[in-house]
Amino acid sequence: MTLRVVLADDHDLVRVGFRVILGAEDDIEVAGEAGDGLAAVEMITRLRPDVVLMDVQMPGIDGLEATRRVADMAKVVILTTFDREDYLFEALRAGASGFLLKNASPEDLVDAVRVVARGDALLSPEVTRRVIAKFSGEQPEVPLARPPELTDRECEVLIHLARGASNAEIAKELFLGETTVKTHVSRILTKLGVRDRTHAVVYAYENGIVAPGRS
Repeated sequence: MTLRVVLADDHDLVRVGFRVILGAEDDIEVAGEAGDGLAAVEMITRLRPDVVLMDVQMPGIDGLEATRRVADMAKVVILTTFDREDYLFEALRAGASGFLLKNASPEDLVDAVRVVARGDALLSPEVTRRVIAKFSGEQPEVPLARPPELTDRECEVLIHLARGASNAEIAKELFLGETTVKTHVSRILTKLGVRDRTHAVVYAYENGIVAPGRS
């Protein structure tokens, strides 16, 4: 199956570079390009691509508002830089499926498209740790509050997710197999009614499962 991608960025050189990289892949097609937020919304509504690579700062409406309007039509990956971490949680709330650093390698760009297209979230450990350090400080070993639908083990896994841990890191920390961790994560998403692990992290912060400044 060919993955159809829309590029939304107001810099021509960025779009050209992304188009060349993605166009070299047999399973990826750049279906369209937009240089501002309104054009991106119109194009995504019309083309219904699998994945959108969305810049934040664009003329018309910004990438955050554009994401709010199209998140139910396509998987959106926000193009971001570390100097504007405040965009990250806003983008998650808007429905983004993940983030890609603008200095990412070509391999990372291709992987990002494939990862979100298959329904997984894209939040690299590098980005996660930076966000957590800025917004939350040290995290507690036990939750401040636990959703009644989660088991104690599932809550432990969720806390580690909120710290930015991968499945392999959670497995090592909790002495579990990676397959078991994957099962726990799947159950957590279902029980909390969130669509991916990235939004589970936001849920944890917003519902007091982990909290800023606690150690």
